[in-house]
Amino acid sequence: MSTRGDLSGRRLYLCTPDRPDLADFVAACIAGGVDVVQLREKDLEARALLARARLVGDVCRAHGVPFVLNDRPDLALEAGADGVHVGQDDAPVSLARRILGPDAIVGLSTHGADDLAAAASEDVTYISAGPVEATPTKPGRPGTGLGYARVASARSAVPVFVTGGVTPERIPGLVTAGVRHFVVVRFLTQAPDPVAAARALRDAIDAALAPAA
Repeated sequence: MSTRGDLSGRRLYLCTPDRPDLADFVAACIAGGVDVVQLREKDLEARALLARARLVGDVCRAHGVPFVLNDRPDLALEAGADGVHVGQDDAPVSLARRILGPDAIVGLSTHGADDLAAAASEDVTYISAGPVEATPTKPGRPGTGLGYARVASARSAVPVFVTGGVTPERIPGLVTAGVRHFVVVRFLTQAPDPVAAARALRDAIDAALAPAA
């Protein structure tokens, strides 16, 4: 388990399901500029998920990128992941923290003002905000709109990674709204060339943030 690390300087967060080329895909995304990786796979049994988590963890460790497992702090501990990401209906942050310890990354999904207020009293490393736009990766979850991303980014004491419909074209508007950290799923997982797709995202982020810097 690595120490928690400051995520404030990390910008491009890949959230990926399992896939046949998982190790090569994650490595390609990192080569293009991804600097945080989450494995989010809801359909695998525990032993299979643990094996895939170890695989991704090895790739991330080799490149110095934090690796987070979705939903399962117990398996994150066993896999040697850097941390876990939990949703509003998953294991509570307090349990994840007890399992993984004070130095682990613990991320929490938030979808509105009430979630944001509750997260302020939790021992989280970062929160996610969104999805800004409805996405098939979160079926039944309506889009929060840009307003919540703006409020969360302004008020949170920890880094806010915004989710939902992040593409190179949308990044300038998100940055104008105060967003500094981006979670991407489909733009990378559906890309025929993940290196080029990640690089396009990273270039857009760097260009949009340059005036702010």
